Amino acid sequence: MQPTRRVFLGSVVASVAMGPALGQTVSPAAPRVLTARIGSARLWPEPAAETPIVSFDGSLPGPTLRLKLGDELRLKLVNELDTPLSLHWRGVRTPNAMDGAAPLTQKPLARGESFDIGFAPPDSGLYLYHSGVRDHAIAQTAGGLSGLLIVEEREPPVVDRDIACLLADWVASEGAAPLVSVNGLPEAEPLALPPGSRVRLRLASASARRIMAVGFEGMKGQVAAIDGQPCDLFEPVRQTLPLVPGGRFDVFFDLPREAGAKANVVLRGMTGAASGGPSSLLRIITEGEARSALPAIAPLPSNPALPGAIPLEKARRADLTIEGGPSAKGETAAWRLNGQAAAGLPVKPLFTVKRGTPVSLGFVNKSALPQQMHVHGHAFRQLHLMDDGWEPYWRDSVIAPEGRTVRVAFVADNPGKWMISSGFGAASGPATWFEVT
Repeated sequence: MQPTRRVFLGSVVASVAMGPALGQTVSPAAPRVLTARIGSARLWPEPAAETPIVSFDGSLPGPTLRLKLGDELRLKLVNELDTPLSLHWRGVRTPNAMDGAAPLTQKPLARGESFDIGFAPPDSGLYLYHSGVRDHAIAQTAGGLSGLLIVEEREPPVVDRDIACLLADWVASEGAAPLVSVNGLPEAEPLALPPGSRVRLRLASASARRIMAVGFEGMKGQVAAIDGQPCDLFEPVRQTLPLVPGGRFDVFFDLPREAGAKANVVLRGMTGAASGGPSSLLRIITEGEARSALPAIAPLPSNPALPGAIPLEKARRADLTIEGGPSAKGETAAWRLNGQAAAGLPVKPLFTVKRGTPVSLGFVNKSALPQQMHVHGHAFRQLHLMDDGWEPYWRDSVIAPEGRTVRVAFVADNPGKWMISSGFGAASGPATWFEVT
């Protein structure tokens, strides 16, 4: 599952320019309380025991937060866990103080502590919130500590049903086949809609480990946004999308116009686990009288806050060489970044640039594992290695395969200290940071 030039088959990166709302912090007056606590959930049928989870407000997944573009998000995060906590907004170009990249941008919350969150998301789109403390993020997110943030367009496209699906994977015991939950349920609930209905599917992954192959049967899915940012409208190859950890897609489709037709979103497989064939994630059957015909599905308007072009000839170039970690022989070496030990965050930034500077960043993966590199606070484009072009969509993460180099570009136009982290695998990988002044 690697990237091609026109169809997403991996992860891509993007550039970012700051719109008027970027960096706007709001007063956290009368915030909604979001509490992290330990609990359990019934994922496997009896006589299996309930699965221990960590959750927000006792729900799996956490509550879906939905607001209109321009609205203010106000939360009070409360930690009732025995482990430290912060909240990262994956893909949201937040003010730096709200990024939740502990310990870089804030002090982690100890048990009994709280933190006021307040900002106005600068872009519409689909986003994921999850634990942000480096030493605990993988375990807490894999345990259920995640949820969706949906920022609606001021004038959203006309659809008959807007459906959000957050996928997560679970293992009952060591060596057991994983189970994939849909919005915290072990199987999809059937849904009846009129023939010809138009659906907007907001699809996201809270998996901390695996890439999932998600397919569409009985309808033609068309991707309109990747990682929250609009893209050129396209049909996935073989009607299958690779959904990486933390990845998000907006997919539009029209149901068949005859009654009794079935349309399914299915799990066709995932990395690191045996595939037992398609597993239903969303089941729709057409029922009743057909709705009136709609015009063809149109692309979402492009985001005016992101630059149309990145002046690469003026870019600040930087490389991040990743070495160490588990080897093919089963041995484990200490992580190294650019030849230096990477036990924690380095004291000095990888680079410092002035606001508005274009950046060309290379991920040189010399480890034996694929590295999913996530750039905080910015959206970016993946560059073509053979020329100066880039992929026609934006991402907040990219996968650098083992032994390969991947280069991305963005405009560093969000002031603050921003983490670059790798978390693809069973444990947290290395991390560094850069500064925009």
